[in-house]
Amino acid sequence: MARLIVSRRSPVDARERQVVVSVDGEKVATLMFGDEVTRDLPPGRHRLRVHNTLVWKTCHFEIGPDDDVRFTVVNRPGGSTNGLLTILGARPLYLDLTQE
Repeated sequence: MARLIVSRRSPVDARERQVVVSVDGEKVATLMFGDEVTRDLPPGRHRLRVHNTLVWKTCHFEIGPDDDVRFTVVNRPGGSTNGLLTILGARPLYLDLTQE
């Protein structure tokens, strides 16, 4: 088996809202800031999908036997969205998904 690790611990994360993590079409976790999920996977090609209910990101990756593949997900505000926070009480958050 191999191992997928997805973390949400970046200091630039907005620390708001949840991020839902799915692997190969199966929901595996809902991450809040500071969370991490580890999932054992068979070797081969897989699809990682994350979303914050507004923005979706998908990444296809290959994993070999006994490999660890690590991703960092960041739920971040856009540069000009703070005004929307004042007006609406909420702001859109964007996602970054990076393989380490």
